[in-house]
This record gives sequence, structure tokens and C-alpha cells, in this order.
Amino acid sequence: MATEVLNKPSNSTIRKHAPRYRVLLHNDDFNSMEHVVQTLIQTVAGMTQPQAVDIMMEAHVNGMSLVITCELEHAEFYCETLRSQGLSSTIEPDE
Repeated sequence: MATEVLNKPSNSTIRKHAPRYRVLLHNDDFNSMEHVVQTLIQTVAGMTQPQAVDIMMEAHVNGMSLVITCELEHAEFYCETLRSQGLSSTIEPDE
């Protein structure tokens, strides 16, 4: 008696995660620390003051800091919002 393997067509969908992007804050010489902290809190939903202070201080000391990692559309929104408030921000792919 022979055994046969039947290949069933797959009805399941394999979901791929959307590529992630990093929103970066760059240090500048003209915005006050208070303005940077307030702008971060107002721009990124759920960001606390201690988190915003940490991000601001990292940018101040190291020249740049990570604000958030998210999908491209959201990253563009955050970056543009930070820029519209006078902050220096860029996005890059998260590797």
C-alpha cells in the first residue's frame, strides 16, 4: 500500500511588519531646553516629562537622540511637527 502526500493550497496570509523608522532629534544652539521638552511632550502622545528631559539631554550632550521608532507615515508626521516648532529633526530607517 503506497502513501501519498497531498499538498493543500495555503489559505493563510503571511503578514509582514511595516518597515520601522527612527525619528531623531538633533542638538541646536538656539532652542531653550524648556521649549524642546514641551515640544516633545506635545508632539509624541503619551510621552512623559522625564522621558522628554532624557531625550533632550541626550541630544544636548551627544548631538543627537532617538525620539521614537515607528512606521514611516508616523515618523514623517513627528519629524515635520518637531521641525514646525523650530527643532532640528530627521528620520532614518531602523536597522
